[in-house]
Amino acid sequence: MGTSELGRLRKLRNYIGGEFQDAVDGRTTEVVNPATGEAYATAPLSGQADVDAAMAAAEAAFPAWRDLVPGERQKYLLKIADAFEERAEELIAVESENCGKPLGLTRSEEIPMMLDQIRFFAGAARMLEGRSGGEYMEGLTSFVRREPIGVCAQVAPWNYPMMMGVWKFAPALAAGNTVVLKPSDTTPASTVLMAEIIGAIVPKGVFNVVCGDRDTGRAMVEHKTPAMASITGSVRAGMQVAESAAKDLKRVHLELGGKAPVVVFEDADLAKAAEGIAEAGYFNAGQDCTAATRVLVHESVHDEFVTALAKIAAETKTGAADDEDVLYGPLNNANQLKQVTGFIERLPAHAKVEAGGHRVGEQGYFYAPTVVSGLKQDDEIIQNEVFGPVITVQSFTDEEQAVGYANGVEYALASSVWTKDHGRAMRMSKVLDFGCVWINTHIPLVAEMPHGGFKKSGYGKDLSAYGFDDYTRIKHVMTSLDA
Repeated sequence: MGTSELGRLRKLRNYIGGEFQDAVDGRTTEVVNPATGEAYATAPLSGQADVDAAMAAAEAAFPAWRDLVPGERQKYLLKIADAFEERAEELIAVESENCGKPLGLTRSEEIPMMLDQIRFFAGAARMLEGRSGGEYMEGLTSFVRREPIGVCAQVAPWNYPMMMGVWKFAPALAAGNTVVLKPSDTTPASTVLMAEIIGAIVPKGVFNVVCGDRDTGRAMVEHKTPAMASITGSVRAGMQVAESAAKDLKRVHLELGGKAPVVVFEDADLAKAAEGIAEAGYFNAGQDCTAATRVLVHESVHDEFVTALAKIAAETKTGAADDEDVLYGPLNNANQLKQVTGFIERLPAHAKVEAGGHRVGEQGYFYAPTVVSGLKQDDEIIQNEVFGPVITVQSFTDEEQAVGYANGVEYALASSVWTKDHGRAMRMSKVLDFGCVWINTHIPLVAEMPHGGFKKSGYGKDLSAYGFDDYTRIKHVMTSLDA
């Protein structure tokens, strides 16, 4: 790319200690709009010196932020939510360019949730719960202090840069920690805008943003300053973070991949199920760890369900962000398009593509809503996360087999059950080995309830009081009554 082309690209910068800064060594990386496949900005490719500066800023700001009474931290978070609301259209526009997301759906489905989540954690800051103090040994009184952990190194993913950024910084700041947040190298723009908004509200060093690649994230996790590393990303990335953090026993908070089973019984409202599953499977181009992409249907209604789902898929649109009729935009990047395409190209002979299965257009990374049937439990596309607008369908004979198929993967983040039988729904909710079980719906999240998985989907909770607790530590204090 020539000098003239580079001059037209927007320049993003790190936010460290209350100031926007280039990478110390001047390195940058191009940021591509996935709807066009063309670069629109450059961002710092941060190195060790940038990470050192951000950690030092967060460490210096921590004592004063920690010592604020919860009500004062609440005020800061409420101001952040208000500022996000006032500048919502800017955030929507930047996120759309960042990810190719439809403008209308970003406005209706992401911004309200983000604001609610920030305001929830603002309130959580003032609701520190624990056991009451008392005498558990004669002559001695014990009580428990709940304290912030310290500096938190946080890495957000590219599928929901803004919202996952909120899931990271809101509970951490509410609990009294300071933050160094790294967005994905493919989607830094909205995080940099959030830094501008937040930085105008909180004290310098409380919130810092460092842009960069995997090496930047690795430097953050391996740095001696953070007391906690939090990442939302792939299983491979989570394992690497856990391994690095183990070297100095940092706390680790991991929200990783998913392969959500969607179990449809013969008594379910098939039309309603097909509609709800399609929306939950194709929303955000299926780039969601909880997406409804692995459907298990009772054999007696399998063909009827597949026909209904394929019809909906054929009617579902992907396209430009300003098209009000589209459900989702492009895949995030060229590598992701290659991954999704590869799964379809490698389908076994017994599989059947009922709808889609191809790229849409020649510009950008759009992929058609896809339905694949005829699959077996050990097929690659059943066992591994596609992270695209692809819904697979398997049939089962009875409840026991459904449970075996549902639990028979390495992921354990989310699941759903579709049935009119209350007893069956309760039995399934007990035996499904996933962090969330929805019944006759799939994908709604609320700030008050925890989100997080088991097995290779990671550990730790986002959202809710449990998510807040993850950013605190417990201290026992005992005092003699005779002193």
